[in-house]
Amino acid sequence: MDAFTRFTNQTQGRDRLFRATQYTCMLLRYLLEPKAGKEKVVMKLKKLESSVSTGRKSNLNRVIYFICDTILWVRSVGLTSGINKEKWRTRAAHHYYYSLLLSLVRDLYEISLQMKRVTCDRAKKEKSASQDPLWFSVAEEETEWLQSFLLLLFRSLKQHPPLLLDTVKNLCDILNPLDQLGIYKSNPGIIGLGGLVSSIAGMITVAYPQMKLKTR
Repeated sequence: MDAFTRFTNQTQGRDRLFRATQYTCMLLRYLLEPKAGKEKVVMKLKKLESSVSTGRKSNLNRVIYFICDTILWVRSVGLTSGINKEKWRTRAAHHYYYSLLLSLVRDLYEISLQMKRVTCDRAKKEKSASQDPLWFSVAEEETEWLQSFLLLLFRSLKQHPPLLLDTVKNLCDILNPLDQLGIYKSNPGIIGLGGLVSSIAGMITVAYPQMKLKTR
């Protein structure tokens, strides 16, 4: 209970918790909408999702996205009516999408460094080239090459949990702007599930700071 209290006392912790609630409502709403007799529950979930979304503070540390998000918030609470909601929503989605792409590029760069490190460490342990394992050698068959690559990727991420957590979080986050911008259409169920997974990953980094990715 003390750990939960400390977690919710942090601004980032509360934001991650509200975000998880928002996407959980989206996922549940998607699952219940096709079922008869669930109209009232779906409506309540929709209102809760909207309320949590409106009340959230943006802690994404992405200045342009924060500005667009704030403008949308001002419009949603009725402080002004002269704002083109769809226009600013699209702008926010664009900047969020670009920031996530940059984060994923950083993750890929860190993964490549980690794979190189694992490969070098393994090579040092080998006494001769003939003793090199399959995942380290260049396989002639395409399937063997793919298996070797995936095994190397698995070993690399296994040795660096913060990198795995950050990559999963960014991949889940990018589903929303991809759908909003029409780049890859999805549905509320997938977006809700992705947002929930991302929120859980974010909560882990808040509760356990050592799981937060540290880049050079």
